[in-house]
Amino acid sequence: MKIAILGFSGSGKSTLAQQLGAEHQLPVVHLDSLHFLPGWVERDPQEERALLGEFMDTHQDWVIEGSYSYLHFERRMDEADQIYILMANRWIRLFRVLRRTAQHLGTSRPEMADGCPEKFTFEFIRWVLWDGCRPARRQQYLDIARQYLHKTTIRKN
Repeated sequence: MKIAILGFSGSGKSTLAQQLGAEHQLPVVHLDSLHFLPGWVERDPQEERALLGEFMDTHQDWVIEGSYSYLHFERRMDEADQIYILMANRWIRLFRVLRRTAQHLGTSRPEMADGCPEKFTFEFIRWVLWDGCRPARRQQYLDIARQYLHKTTIRKN
């Protein structure tokens, strides 16, 4: 079984990935953990693609969580048996982000690279509330749902 999880920041992608991975005994990849090196340094995109490509080549089953359109996006969508798109409203997502920040402040969340401590920044809050959920991104998710209608579930909570 292959499961792809997409959605806005704070929508519950990591939580759902962990739940489905445990339930079905599948390896889980959080794309944020591929994207960032310790200290919130962004990894080279070619290296990210190579790491994810190698994972997909060597695993028959998986849960991959995150959008990152440059990371084998079409391949993930094509190969996935199930696609979840999480589109909770901005206020629910803000609440979840604030809750996880309070839980993990100063430490790295399990789904992040070591050395990436949880922090509270205005830029991230702006991303959660506005920049990361612009109409074009919402439309992209709706287009994916239409293209892969038979295997896509949209969750709005």
